[in-house]
Amino acid sequence: QVRLVESGGGLVEAGGSLRLSCVASGAPLSGAPLSRYYIGWFRQAPGKEREFVAAISTGGSSTVYGESVKTRFIISRENAKNTAYLQMNGLKPEDTAVYYCAASDLGWITEVTTNYHSWGQGTQVTVSS
Repeated sequence: QVRLVESGGGLVEAGGSLRLSCVASGAPLSGAPLSRYYIGWFRQAPGKEREFVAAISTGGSSTVYGESVKTRFIISRENAKNTAYLQMNGLKPEDTAVYYCAASDLGWITEVTTNYHSWGQGTQVTVSS
């Protein structure tokens, strides 16, 4: 298990950018380093199901994106800092949601929510029109 903490959310106008961060928290003895896990970003808007946004492999060489964000968002990671990122450009009002990062030890990139075993508390992103 690993504890994850997201940050970087906020209010932005349509067309703007935000960068979300996901940090593995806790001392090394209480949680495995982030580098062991595939990382996914998901989002959930009020009244909607949680939606896959992006995922990245342990070393960062492979990425997958949801169809609605693939030309605008970039997922990355810095294992030395125990941190993953989601750079969001060209934001639209429909991107408004709580964004979560999650960790998977399944061994491959997955878009399936239930394949992720550790989740952060989420960070709110609001895009005004």
